[in-house]
Amino acid sequence: MNEPSKPPLPDGAKTPLALFDAFDRLGIETRTVNHRAVFTVEEGRDLKRQMPGGHSKNLFLKDKKGSLVLAVANAETTVDLVGLGKAIGAKGRFSFGKPELMTATLGVIPGAVTPFAVINDSAKALSQVVVDSCLLACDPVWFHPLENTASTAISPKNLLSFIEACGFCPRIIDLSAPSAG
Repeated sequence: MNEPSKPPLPDGAKTPLALFDAFDRLGIETRTVNHRAVFTVEEGRDLKRQMPGGHSKNLFLKDKKGSLVLAVANAETTVDLVGLGKAIGAKGRFSFGKPELMTATLGVIPGAVTPFAVINDSAKALSQVVVDSCLLACDPVWFHPLENTASTAISPKNLLSFIEACGFCPRIIDLSAPSAG
């Protein structure tokens, strides 16, 4: 299988080792499993069966005015993008951010999008980080540790603490029915 071309990472993009050091400094316990590169939710289904807990799909979104949002959804959630836009006050409809913009903002390649990317200074360009309430009902939750050749388990509480420690106030919304929350 051919890997998609990889845009260069921005200067200062953190490594998985720097991420794990941050977890240690914050007193956050995690567990990491190394595996083959996984670029989509579907590609990783067999691996996820071996890792009990919640798994995600992470959406890098842009509204018509250029505001950037990271939506962290349960892998099985059908995300209502129109409802999400209305619920968080987006200007116009959401579109998926281009891979080059995503890499420049989050410091990760396509296929490795993760809420852990908020550790990167470049992620300050995000206007919001939204987390699916359905995902937070799982324990643990699994995300790529800035690279798509591993998955890291973290408790939902520690995930939210990490996002907050990186300077964001995560919005918890039911991403399948955002206007209902």
